[in-house]
Amino acid sequence: MSPRIKESITQSIAAKQEILDNPDFLAKIQQAADLIIAALHNGNKILFCGNGGSAADAQHLAAELSGRFYYDRPPLPAEALHCNTSYLTAVGNDYGYEHIFSRLLRGTGKKGDVLIGISTSGNSQNILNAYEICKENGVSIISFTGATGGKMKKDSDILLNVPSTDTPRIQESHIMIGHIICELVESAIFPRSDK
Repeated sequence: MSPRIKESITQSIAAKQEILDNPDFLAKIQQAADLIIAALHNGNKILFCGNGGSAADAQHLAAELSGRFYYDRPPLPAEALHCNTSYLTAVGNDYGYEHIFSRLLRGTGKKGDVLIGISTSGNSQNILNAYEICKENGVSIISFTGATGGKMKKDSDILLNVPSTDTPRIQESHIMIGHIICELVESAIFPRSDK
Protein backbone atom coordinates (compact mmCIF):
# COMPACT_ATOMS: atom_id res chain seq x y z
CA MET A 1 0.00 0.00 0.00
CA SER A 2 1.31 3.44 -0.91
CA PRO A 3 2.19 5.60 2.12
CA ARG A 4 0.70 8.51 0.20
CA ILE A 5 -2.81 7.29 1.01
CA LYS A 6 -2.39 7.81 4.74
CA GLU A 7 -0.35 10.99 4.19
CA SER A 8 -3.14 12.59 2.14
CA ILE A 9 -5.81 11.71 4.69
CA THR A 10 -3.61 12.95 7.55
CA GLN A 11 -2.99 16.26 5.75
CA SER A 12 -6.71 16.71 5.09
CA ILE A 13 -7.52 16.09 8.74
CA ALA A 14 -4.75 18.49 9.83
CA ALA A 15 -6.16 21.36 7.73
CA LYS A 16 -9.62 20.79 9.15
CA GLN A 17 -8.23 20.46 12.68
CA GLU A 18 -6.61 23.89 12.34
CA ILE A 19 -10.01 25.32 11.41
CA LEU A 20 -11.67 23.51 14.32
CA ASP A 21 -9.08 24.87 16.75
CA ASN A 22 -9.45 28.48 15.54
CA PRO A 23 -12.37 30.26 17.26
CA ASP A 24 -12.04 33.28 14.93
CA PHE A 25 -12.39 31.07 11.87
CA LEU A 26 -15.41 29.29 13.35
CA ALA A 27 -16.96 32.69 14.07
CA LYS A 28 -16.43 33.71 10.43
CA ILE A 29 -18.29 30.59 9.27
CA GLN A 30 -21.22 31.65 11.46
CA GLN A 31 -20.99 35.23 10.13
CA ALA A 32 -21.10 33.92 6.56
CA ALA A 33 -24.20 31.86 7.33
CA ASP A 34 -25.84 34.84 9.07
CA LEU A 35 -25.14 37.11 6.10
CA ILE A 36 -26.71 34.59 3.72
CA ILE A 37 -29.70 34.06 6.00
CA ALA A 38 -30.31 37.82 6.23
CA ALA A 39 -30.07 38.18 2.44
CA LEU A 40 -32.57 35.38 1.88
CA HIS A 41 -34.98 36.81 4.48
CA ASN A 42 -34.81 40.10 2.55
CA GLY A 43 -35.74 38.43 -0.74
CA ASN A 44 -32.24 38.41 -2.19
CA LYS A 45 -30.30 35.61 -3.87
CA ILE A 46 -27.01 33.81 -3.35
CA LEU A 47 -24.58 33.58 -6.29
CA PHE A 48 -21.46 31.45 -6.58
CA CYS A 49 -18.43 31.53 -8.88
CA GLY A 50 -15.18 29.63 -9.28
CA ASN A 51 -12.92 28.00 -11.86
CA GLY A 52 -12.06 24.34 -12.38
CA GLY A 53 -12.54 22.36 -9.17
CA SER A 54 -13.80 25.52 -7.51
CA ALA A 55 -16.45 25.83 -10.23
CA ALA A 56 -17.57 22.31 -9.31
CA ASP A 57 -17.72 23.35 -5.64
CA ALA A 58 -19.68 26.49 -6.55
CA GLN A 59 -22.20 24.45 -8.52
CA HIS A 60 -22.39 21.82 -5.78
CA LEU A 61 -23.13 24.36 -3.02
CA ALA A 62 -25.64 26.30 -5.13
CA ALA A 63 -27.47 23.01 -5.70
CA GLU A 64 -27.56 22.29 -1.96
CA LEU A 65 -29.45 25.57 -1.46
CA SER A 66 -31.64 25.58 -4.56
CA GLY A 67 -32.44 21.87 -4.31
CA ARG A 68 -32.35 20.56 -0.77
CA PHE A 69 -29.74 19.69 1.82
CA TYR A 70 -30.89 17.58 4.78
CA TYR A 71 -34.64 17.59 4.23
CA ASP A 72 -37.47 18.50 1.89
CA ARG A 73 -38.35 22.20 1.87
CA PRO A 74 -38.96 24.97 -0.68
CA PRO A 75 -36.02 25.90 -2.94
CA LEU A 76 -33.78 28.84 -2.13
CA PRO A 77 -32.64 31.32 -4.82
CA ALA A 78 -29.05 30.24 -5.42
CA GLU A 79 -27.07 29.62 -8.59
CA ALA A 80 -23.55 29.24 -9.92
CA LEU A 81 -22.66 31.86 -12.52
CA HIS A 82 -20.84 29.50 -14.91
CA CYS A 83 -23.61 27.00 -15.70
CA ASN A 84 -24.86 28.48 -18.99
CA THR A 85 -22.29 27.22 -21.49
CA SER A 86 -23.67 29.28 -24.37
CA TYR A 87 -23.23 32.45 -22.31
CA LEU A 88 -19.83 31.33 -21.01
CA THR A 89 -18.39 30.57 -24.43
CA ALA A 90 -19.89 33.65 -26.08
CA VAL A 91 -18.61 36.11 -23.47
CA GLY A 92 -15.29 34.29 -23.17
CA ASN A 93 -14.86 34.53 -26.94
CA ASP A 94 -16.21 38.06 -27.46
CA TYR A 95 -15.00 39.86 -24.33
CA GLY A 96 -12.43 37.57 -22.71
CA TYR A 97 -12.62 34.88 -20.05
CA GLU A 98 -11.78 37.40 -17.36
CA HIS A 99 -15.22 39.00 -17.89
CA ILE A 100 -17.45 35.92 -17.67
CA PHE A 101 -18.60 36.53 -14.09
CA SER A 102 -18.56 40.32 -13.99
CA ARG A 103 -20.72 40.70 -17.10
CA LEU A 104 -23.37 38.29 -15.82
CA LEU A 105 -23.25 39.84 -12.36
CA ARG A 106 -23.76 43.30 -13.86
CA GLY A 107 -26.97 42.01 -15.43
CA THR A 108 -28.33 39.93 -12.56
CA GLY A 109 -26.73 41.07 -9.29
CA LYS A 110 -28.86 43.33 -7.10
CA LYS A 111 -28.18 45.26 -3.92
CA GLY A 112 -28.43 42.89 -0.97
CA ASP A 113 -27.45 39.76 -2.93
CA VAL A 114 -24.44 37.72 -1.79
CA LEU A 115 -21.64 36.48 -4.07
CA ILE A 116 -19.50 33.59 -2.87
CA GLY A 117 -16.21 33.53 -4.76
CA ILE A 118 -14.22 30.29 -4.53
CA SER A 119 -10.52 30.22 -5.45
CA THR A 120 -7.71 28.24 -3.84
CA SER A 121 -5.18 30.95 -4.78
CA GLY A 122 -7.48 33.90 -4.18
CA ASN A 123 -6.13 35.46 -7.37
CA SER A 124 -8.62 34.48 -10.10
CA GLN A 125 -8.99 37.55 -12.31
CA ASN A 126 -12.54 36.77 -13.39
CA ILE A 127 -13.60 36.64 -9.72
CA LEU A 128 -11.71 39.85 -8.93
CA ASN A 129 -13.54 41.57 -11.80
CA ALA A 130 -16.85 40.28 -10.41
CA TYR A 131 -15.95 41.77 -7.02
CA GLU A 132 -15.64 45.20 -8.63
CA ILE A 133 -19.23 44.91 -9.84
CA CYS A 134 -20.30 43.75 -6.37
CA LYS A 135 -18.82 46.88 -4.81
CA GLU A 136 -20.58 49.09 -7.37
CA ASN A 137 -23.97 47.41 -6.87
CA GLY A 138 -24.07 46.66 -3.13
CA VAL A 139 -23.59 42.90 -3.42
CA SER A 140 -21.92 41.36 -0.35
CA ILE A 141 -18.81 39.22 -0.87
CA ILE A 142 -17.83 35.97 0.87
CA SER A 143 -14.52 34.47 -0.27
CA PHE A 144 -13.38 30.87 0.08
CA THR A 145 -9.59 30.83 -0.47
CA GLY A 146 -6.34 29.26 0.66
CA ALA A 147 -4.12 30.51 3.47
CA THR A 148 -3.12 33.95 2.18
CA GLY A 149 -6.48 35.02 0.76
CA GLY A 150 -4.64 36.30 -2.31
CA LYS A 151 -5.93 39.42 -4.03
CA MET A 152 -9.51 38.51 -3.14
CA LYS A 153 -8.75 39.22 0.52
CA LYS A 154 -8.97 43.00 0.26
CA ASP A 155 -12.47 43.06 -1.27
CA SER A 156 -14.06 40.36 0.90
CA ASP A 157 -16.71 41.16 3.48
CA ILE A 158 -15.99 37.74 4.97
CA LEU A 159 -12.80 35.82 4.16
CA LEU A 160 -12.74 32.07 4.79
CA ASN A 161 -9.07 31.42 4.05
CA VAL A 162 -8.32 27.77 4.73
CA PRO A 163 -4.96 27.39 6.51
CA SER A 164 -3.24 25.45 3.73
CA THR A 165 -1.33 26.05 0.51
CA ASP A 166 -2.11 22.59 -0.91
CA THR A 167 -4.90 22.86 -3.51
CA PRO A 168 -6.63 19.50 -2.83
CA ARG A 169 -6.58 20.07 0.94
CA ILE A 170 -8.01 23.59 0.46
CA GLN A 171 -10.79 22.28 -1.77
CA GLU A 172 -11.67 19.54 0.71
CA SER A 173 -12.01 22.15 3.45
CA HIS A 174 -14.02 24.46 1.17
CA ILE A 175 -16.68 21.83 0.64
CA MET A 176 -16.78 21.06 4.37
CA ILE A 177 -17.25 24.75 5.21
CA GLY A 178 -19.84 25.10 2.46
CA HIS A 179 -21.81 22.16 3.78
CA ILE A 180 -21.79 23.62 7.29
CA ILE A 181 -23.09 26.93 5.95
CA CYS A 182 -25.80 25.17 3.91
CA GLU A 183 -26.96 23.29 7.00
CA LEU A 184 -27.09 26.48 9.10
CA VAL A 185 -28.96 28.34 6.36
CA GLU A 186 -31.47 25.57 5.71
CA SER A 187 -32.28 25.11 9.41
CA ALA A 188 -32.66 28.88 9.97
CA ILE A 189 -34.86 29.56 6.93
CA PHE A 190 -36.92 26.39 7.27
CA PRO A 191 -36.83 25.29 10.91
CA ARG A 192 -38.09 21.75 11.39
CA SER A 193 -41.04 21.27 13.71
CA ASP A 194 -39.91 17.73 14.59
CA LYS A 195 -36.69 18.94 16.27
